[in-house]
Amino acid sequence: MTSNSLIELDRAHLVHPVASWNGHERIGATVLQSAKGAYVTDASGHRLLDGFAGLWCVNAGYGQESVVEAAAEQMRRLPYATGYFDFASEPAIRLAAELADLAPGTLNHVYFTLGGSDAVDSAVRFIRFYHHAKGQPERRHVISLQRGYHGSSSTGAGITALPAFHRDSDLPLPWQHYIPSHYSYRNPIGDQPAAIIAASAAELRAKVEEIGPEKVAAFFCEPIQGSGGIIVPPPGWIKAMREECREMSILFIADEVITGFGRTGPMFACEEETIVPDMMTLAKGLTSGYAPMGAVIMTDEVYGTIRDGSPDGTPIGHGMTYSAHPVSAAVGLAVLKLYVDGGLLANGQEMGRRLAERLAPLADHPLVGEVRGRGMLQALELVTDKRLRTKPARGLGIAAKMFAIGYRNGLIFRAFADDVIGLAPPLCCTSEDIDSLVARLTRTLDDVLDVPEIRQAIVS
Repeated sequence: MTSNSLIELDRAHLVHPVASWNGHERIGATVLQSAKGAYVTDASGHRLLDGFAGLWCVNAGYGQESVVEAAAEQMRRLPYATGYFDFASEPAIRLAAELADLAPGTLNHVYFTLGGSDAVDSAVRFIRFYHHAKGQPERRHVISLQRGYHGSSSTGAGITALPAFHRDSDLPLPWQHYIPSHYSYRNPIGDQPAAIIAASAAELRAKVEEIGPEKVAAFFCEPIQGSGGIIVPPPGWIKAMREECREMSILFIADEVITGFGRTGPMFACEEETIVPDMMTLAKGLTSGYAPMGAVIMTDEVYGTIRDGSPDGTPIGHGMTYSAHPVSAAVGLAVLKLYVDGGLLANGQEMGRRLAERLAPLADHPLVGEVRGRGMLQALELVTDKRLRTKPARGLGIAAKMFAIGYRNGLIFRAFADDVIGLAPPLCCTSEDIDSLVARLTRTLDDVLDVPEIRQAIVS
């Protein structure tokens, strides 16, 4: 089938996630045909360095034969096994055990989902079960950060604090609340870490007091805010917020859907400040995008409270047909082996340092206000006035221009609508790949700067 035929079929039938439907029909799809390592090739034969690992998920890179073989072998042996009726499959059992070994502290109990959004939904259900089991059913309110992203399901989209996910959706729900982000670059109190940490702690306490301390169930946060613009908290922030939650008897939920599995350096970003959340949500790098799967990991205390506080023999009323799917679990095991035994975690740490070093000089580029990130998760915030940190005028369409010109230059990255450029390359990248990524990105910034209306908007 020709590329043009596929594009027309796409227009007629395929609904794309988080897309302008009329805009997509006008533009049409870009059909990707193949991939290997850190590179993808589209239907026209154009080869691109995938600087965003699909949707920050192909951490292991494309074309890992051990993963493909694990999936094929499991399909031949046992393509499906339900987790209902006390059934289980070997891959799911082994994957749960390995995740428990890798996760910090007493995070020992794993519930498998299909991805990140339903991992957040599942966490919300477990939070409710937990507080009911403790005899505190009035604890149903949750708090998250402005600019936070926690999925786009009917529940998770309300914990997400991005307006696009609330429009026409009757969200947020009455039990969903927000406090300001720690966003250092644009924080009205300035960029001093101690002040930001103190302000966040005070805002959390104030919000709890406003809602009623006996009504607040949990606090959700990402160790690094992803879709909100790759916003890195000051050192010590997440540890301070975890302690605040402990003191107020609020469950602390770390959303590691993006940051998990080596994306920021360690296996899980929480390890960097040695915190143990009450629950952790996972997806993306869990299977490196090769098969759908997410997870919620809960501590012994959370699991035991729900178990012991429920009527004996009564089911915990939460389940999914494809939870602990054996093929996805086999893929997850093969991917974990690549991270640990195959050296991908260590390579990602080395390449993350190289990426940060190579990107740092771009802070001097006329279009760049800030370079920020951790490991293989980096961002450039674009401005038209570096001194005043002025965001580009919406009419310039600078993010769309960056993406289009970047694609022409052989590079895929995330161009957020608020003019932040996101990078999350595969952990399999070589030194040459990283250098090529930065060279292509630099060329793209220069090409965009050469657009007359953008050049004219820059305040030097």
